[in-house]
Amino acid sequence: MNCKTDHNAGQTFFPRTPLLAGSDAEATRAKIRCYFHATCDRYESLFDLLACDEAYVRKSIPLRHPLIFYLGHTATFFINKLILAGLVEQRINPEFESMFAIGVDEMSWDDLSEPHTAWPTVAEVFAYRRKMREVVDAVIADTPLALPISWNDPFWVVLMGIEHERIHLETSSVLIRQHLIEYVQPHPAWQPCRSSGAAPVNDLVDIAAGTVHLGKSFADPVYGWDNEYGSHEALVAAFQASRCLVSNTEFMDFVDAGGYADDSLWEEEGLSWRQYTQAQHPTFWVRHDAGWRLRLLSEEVAMPWDWPVETNYHEAKAFCNWKARETGQSVRLPSEDEWYRLYDVAGLHEVPDDQPAAANLQLDHWASPCPVTQFRHGELYDVVGNVWQWTETPTYPFDGFEVHPVYDDFTTPTFDGRHNLIKGGSWIACGNEAIHAARYAFRRHFFQHAGFRYVVADPLPETPAVGYESDRMLNEYNEFHYGDEVFGVPNFPHALAQIAIRAMHGKPARKALDLGCATGRATFELARHFDHVTGIDFSARFIGAGVRMAEQGKLRYTLPDEGELLLYKERKLADLGLTEVRNKVEFYQGDACNLKPHFSGYDLILAANLIDRLYNPSSFLRTVHQRINSGGVLMITTPCTWLEEYTPRDAWIGGFKQDGERRTTFDGLKETLGQYFRLIEGPLEVPFVIRETRRKHQHTLSEVTLWERLA
Repeated sequence: MNCKTDHNAGQTFFPRTPLLAGSDAEATRAKIRCYFHATCDRYESLFDLLACDEAYVRKSIPLRHPLIFYLGHTATFFINKLILAGLVEQRINPEFESMFAIGVDEMSWDDLSEPHTAWPTVAEVFAYRRKMREVVDAVIADTPLALPISWNDPFWVVLMGIEHERIHLETSSVLIRQHLIEYVQPHPAWQPCRSSGAAPVNDLVDIAAGTVHLGKSFADPVYGWDNEYGSHEALVAAFQASRCLVSNTEFMDFVDAGGYADDSLWEEEGLSWRQYTQAQHPTFWVRHDAGWRLRLLSEEVAMPWDWPVETNYHEAKAFCNWKARETGQSVRLPSEDEWYRLYDVAGLHEVPDDQPAAANLQLDHWASPCPVTQFRHGELYDVVGNVWQWTETPTYPFDGFEVHPVYDDFTTPTFDGRHNLIKGGSWIACGNEAIHAARYAFRRHFFQHAGFRYVVADPLPETPAVGYESDRMLNEYNEFHYGDEVFGVPNFPHALAQIAIRAMHGKPARKALDLGCATGRATFELARHFDHVTGIDFSARFIGAGVRMAEQGKLRYTLPDEGELLLYKERKLADLGLTEVRNKVEFYQGDACNLKPHFSGYDLILAANLIDRLYNPSSFLRTVHQRINSGGVLMITTPCTWLEEYTPRDAWIGGFKQDGERRTTFDGLKETLGQYFRLIEGPLEVPFVIRETRRKHQHTLSEVTLWERLA
C-alpha cells in the first residue's frame, strides 16, 4: 500500500496522525486505511529485530510480559474495542482476546510475581495478526463515515486502536533494547544514528514569564486520549532552562562524583529503588574494560558522549539535587507548564505531513537518539524529539476531564501521584505521541527512551492529590450530595437548603450549622444565604470530601456500574454555582451528642437524617437549644429508620408502642423539643434517592420538621 505523504519530493514519511475533519469523507477513509496498515507494518517490522523464537517468550525485564504478549496485545485490543463499539460482531480467537488483553502496566520495581502462561507459538500470533488486519480493513472500508469524526463516533475507536499500537511501537522497542544482546539482530529498517562527537558545555537560557493554555477542545480535528481534553491555564514565572538535554558527558560528571552512592541526593522513593536494584549507572550504559558503551536496539556502540543520557525519573532527580548542591542554584526538573513555556518560546509547531520533522521525531531520521546539538529550536535544542523529557509534574486531569466509555482505564489509574509526565517525544514517538498536546506518564522507576533537561527556578508548590476516591460508601454519598436529579427526584441536600432558607425569611442569617453534614453539599448551599456555615460530621472520611471540595473546587470519585465495572465522576462547585461561597464554609469532625461549647450562636441548625443514627438522640435534642439564637430555626429531617446497630433500643424517641399506643418519631420530637421550640412547619415528606449501581437505587422519604427557638 502506498502511504507516501510528500508527493512533491517523492520521499515517504511514516504517516502522521490524520485530520478527522474536512469535506471529503472518502479521502479521509483512505488516509485512515493507510495509517492503519502502515502502523501495523512498522510494528511487525520491529519484531524482526528478535533473533529467534525464544526471544519472544523470554522476558527482557522481570516486571513486564515477554514480547510475544505485546505482539498479540495490540491486535486483540483492536478486536476487543471494536466489539465494544459495535463495529465487529464476531471474535477471531476468544482465547487470544482474553490472554493478550490485560497486564500491560509496569509493576512495582520490587514486585517479584512470576505468572506462568503457556504462550502460543510466534507463527500463531502472526497468523492472528493477519486475520485482525483483514477484519479492521473491512471495518474501515464498510463502516459509514461522516466528517468530522468525533469522540462519540464509533469510527473514533478505529483511531484508538491505531494510536494504541503506535504507543506500543515505542514501549516494545524499549523492551527489545533491554533484551539480552544475543536475542536481537540488526535490521535495515531500524538503523541508528552514526554521528557523535564531543558534548557541548550546557549553559542556561533565560525564559521570560508567560501564560500557557493547555487542553484540547472536543472539536479538535486530531485524535486525542482522554487526558488531553479539558482546560488548564497557568502563569509561568520567569526561569532558566538548560540549553540542551543533559548529555552522557554531563551525566558522567554525576557518576564520577559518586552520585549513585550518595544517599543524600536521592528522594525517598528513588533511594529505595536504587538500593533494591543496586544501580550504579544508567541502565543503557554498558561498562567494558575498554571503556563505556551504549546499548541501542540491536547493538552496543562506543559511548556517544554528546547524545542525551537516558534515565528514569529517580536518576534525573538525583542529578538535579547534585547539580543544585554543586552550583548553589535551585536546580530541578521542569514542570509540565514550564515545558509548554519552552515550546512557545521556541516557536514550535506540529510536525508537517509533507516534510521531515525538524527534530529527531516520528522515525523521520534514525532508530536511536542523536547528538544534543543536532536540532536547534530557537535558543534551545531538542525542545521536542530525541528523547522524552521527565517533568516534576505527576499526571492529573484537566478541568472538564472525561473518560472515554470504550477505554475508561487508559488514564484514570495513573492519577495516583506516582506517575510523572514525560514531554516532547522521542525519536520513535509518532502519531498522537508526537503532537504537542500529548500527555503520557510513567511510574518514576520506569525506563523509556527518556532523558531530561533541567531548569533553575523557584521550588514548585506541592501538588494536591487528584486520584479518584474509591471508598464505595463515601462515593455513594458524594453522588447523593453532588449528583444530578435521579428519576425526577431533586437533589436532596439542595432541596433541604432551599426549605431552610425559605424558613429564614426576615430572620438574621449570620451563622448556620450543618450537623451531620456528610460530604457537605448542604453546607455549601446554605452559604448562599448565610454569612458563614459550619459543617460537622462524625466521619472524618466524609469531612475530607467537603474539605477537598472547598479547597480544590472539585471531587473525583468512582461509582459502581455493574459487577466490577466502574464509572468515573467529577463534580465541581463551579457547575453548581457555588464557587463564590467556598470561603464561607468550614468543616470539622465532631460528635453531635458531645459538641464542643464554642459551636453555638447559630441562626439555623440543620440536622439532616441524623437523629436516627445517634447513640443518644434525646441528649442531643434536650441540649440543642443552647446552640441556637432566640428566633433561630432548627430543621430536623429523618427517614425514621431506627436500628439497634446505631441507636440502643431504649434510646429510640419513636417508632414503637408506648402504653399500647403508637409513638412516632414526630411524637418524640414534640415531647423533647416542646419546652424550648415551637413547630413552624411540617411534617413534610421530602424524597431522596441513593444510587448503589446503575440499575439499583434506594428511594426513601424523609420527614422534615422546622422548629423556632423560643425567646
